[in-house]
Amino acid sequence: MNAETKAQLISIGSVNMDPSLIHRLTIPTAGPGAGNLAFFFNSGGHRVRLAVKSGSPLLAEMENGELVIRKEDIEIARGGIEDELIHCPDQAFVTMCEKCIFDCTFCPVPKLSGKVKSMEQMLKMISDAHLSGKMKAISITSGVEESPEHEVTRAEELIYMLRERYNVPIGVSVYPTEDSSRRLKVAGADELKYNVETMDREIHLRVCPDQKLEHVLNALKEGVEIFGKNTVCSNFIIGLGETDRSAERGIEELVSIGVVPILRAAAKHPLREGEVIIERPSAQRLLHLNHYLRQKLDEYGLRADTFETMCLPCTGCDINPHIDL
Repeated sequence: MNAETKAQLISIGSVNMDPSLIHRLTIPTAGPGAGNLAFFFNSGGHRVRLAVKSGSPLLAEMENGELVIRKEDIEIARGGIEDELIHCPDQAFVTMCEKCIFDCTFCPVPKLSGKVKSMEQMLKMISDAHLSGKMKAISITSGVEESPEHEVTRAEELIYMLRERYNVPIGVSVYPTEDSSRRLKVAGADELKYNVETMDREIHLRVCPDQKLEHVLNALKEGVEIFGKNTVCSNFIIGLGETDRSAERGIEELVSIGVVPILRAAAKHPLREGEVIIERPSAQRLLHLNHYLRQKLDEYGLRADTFETMCLPCTGCDINPHIDL
C-alpha cells in the first residue's frame, strides 16, 4: 500500500468482510465514525482504519495469512490486521464522555446512548493498557455531557493522576474554555487538540450551530503559545460542502498560527440522514489537499510526524503528510 492506495481506501472507508477474521472488533465512540464496527489494516508501512460494512464496494478476504482487499476482483492492497490497545495501536486513547450536548449535524454522537466513564473506570483501562507493555502514549478525548467547563475539569483531574503514574506522552482533546490550555498544560498534558471541524465560516454556522469557530481559533492560538511549536493540532473535516479553495485558505489560516490540521474525510451516518449534505472526498481530492497541507507545513516550519499522541501518529483515519506522502 502506498499513499495513493491509502487515499483510495480512506475515500471509501469500509470493506465487506467476515467479522470473525478480526480478533477484536471495536466500535469507535467519538466523532463521525462513532457506532461503526472497525479495524486497523497495515500494509507497506501505511495504516488505515476501515469500517466493516456488507454494502462496501471493497471485498476483504484472508489469503495465506494476509488480508487481501479487492475492488471488482482487482487487488488493491494486502497486509495485516493490527491489534488495538485502546481505540488505536500503541495508545491508551480514552473517551471520557460518549455523549454531547453540541448538536453538530455530521456527528452521530448526540444521537447515541453513550456512556460517561468514571475516573475509576478510566484509570483501570489505562492501567490494563500499561500492563500489556504496549502503551507508548495516553490520549484523552471527550464529548460534552453538561458543559465544556465540566469536561475540562475532568480532563485536568485525570491528567494530574496519570502524570503521577506514567512516564509517557499525554495528549488531550476537549472543547476549549477560557483557560483550558493553561490548566491542561499545568496538569501535565504534552499535546493539545481543539477541533475546528470546518474552516468554512458559512458551513460552520450551519453544521455546528452550538459552537463558535472564532472561540476555537483563539483557543488554538493561545494553545500554541502555552504548549509550544508542533504540539497543537485540530481536526478539519473535508466533505461538508467546502470548495478546495476554501479548504486551502483554512489550512493556511491554521498553519499560520502554528496549528497542524488533520484533514478528516467526512462520513455519512444513518442517524444523520437528511440533516446534512456530505460528499466523502475522492482519493484525488485527499491527495491534493494533503500535498497542499505538506507544502504549507514546510513553509511555516511545522511537522506532522513529530506528534506522539492522538490522531497524527496513529494515521489510521487520515493521511499524515509527513508520514504517508
